Formats: sequence, structure tokens, C-alpha cells
Amino acid sequence: MLVNDDFSLRAIVQTHDYTWVPSQQTGIERMMLDRLGGEAARATSIVRYAPGTGYPLHAHPGGEEILVLSGTFSEDNCHYPAGWYLRNPPGSAHQPGSAQGATIFVKLWQMSSAECQRVRINTADAANWHRQDSLAICPLFSSETEQVVLMKLAPGDLLPFRTDRRTELLLLGGQLAITGQVYAKGTWMRLPAGDTPPLQAGAAGATLYVKSGFSDYPQAGR
Repeated sequence: MLVNDDFSLRAIVQTHDYTWVPSQQTGIERMMLDRLGGEAARATSIVRYAPGTGYPLHAHPGGEEILVLSGTFSEDNCHYPAGWYLRNPPGSAHQPGSAQGATIFVKLWQMSSAECQRVRINTADAANWHRQDSLAICPLFSSETEQVVLMKLAPGDLLPFRTDRRTELLLLGGQLAITGQVYAKGTWMRLPAGDTPPLQAGAAGATLYVKSGFSDYPQAGR
């Protein structure tokens, strides 16, 4: 399966574009943002768990990155409310689910084989944020090839990003505008290197997940 598979092109998915696809587990649905492969694939998705649903214990040979968007996501008797960021390195295994229901942003098969540390960060904790002028930043992960942060932009501010790196965004709150086109909460964007539109926060500001500089690691199932 191929979804937004040409990484040389700008890709934008807005909330009114969401199409939920049932997974192999009853009560769990996926909104596919990009995908290269079958059931075991390099994929970026939003996954929605109905209350009381989950997956059996399984491994992630290519690693898994998760941001909990709503509800409470659980794995291996640990519980993560909205705002938690998780990285499970290549070769890790878990048994995920949700007693009350949850929606999560998930990236699969997009980690270097050199990653070996689990990451758990509560982005709702103010101690994990710092300020750079009017910009607030919560660092999530950094390596030689990849940087992941949450950003809070003040009203009218432009999103700062490098011109030489591919950038991926998920709008978690507020609005963004590009030359008059307004994008609402839930919008996902992937911008190739060199594509740097003037992304401006709306009147209430904007909160975003921002990933930049990541490489194309080996893909599964393509």
C-alpha cells in the first residue's frame, strides 16, 4: 500500500480528509497519513482505540514513536494520558491498549537501528518546556539526523524551520495559515527540504509537533 509515498512532494492532510480504516483488531481504527508497505510498513498514522481495546504482545523491528493525543494509552501496565511522548526502539516489544479509549499519533519503521533507549516524556509538565523569545519548546528527541520537538507559537508568529531539511508537522492546537489558507487542529503536513512556506500562527497561537532532518531508514513490507 502506498499513501503519500513521494517524499519529494508537499503532503497535507486536513481533518475533513480523515478516512478511518479498521485495523486487524476489532475497535481500533487508523487514519493513514503516509505509508510504504502492507501490514508491516513504514507508516505514519493516527490510531483510534475504542474503550477496552488493544493489541496482543508484538515486536517492533523498526521501532515505534507515539504521541498520545487524547484519552489514556496503556502498554505493559503503564498508563499514559494525553500529552505523553514515547519512543520504543527497534527490536522492542509491547502490548498496547486503552481501557477508556485513546487517540494516538504513531510512526513505525522510521528509526535508526542504532537507537536503543526508550523515551518517555510528559509534555503536559511545564518543567519540560523552555522559552526562546516568544517561542516555547519542549524537546522530545535529538540525534545527528533527526530532531523532534513540540512548539507553541504566539499569535501571528512564523514557524522557524531549516531550509535544508525535510519537516513534518502535526497541528495539536490553534490554527496555522499559509498565504491566506487556514489550517485547523489535526492538520498534518510533510514538507520536502527546500519547501519553506510562511507558516503563521492564528489569533490564538498554535501548538505543533515538529520533526525535522530525519532519514529514510530501511522499510518493512514495501
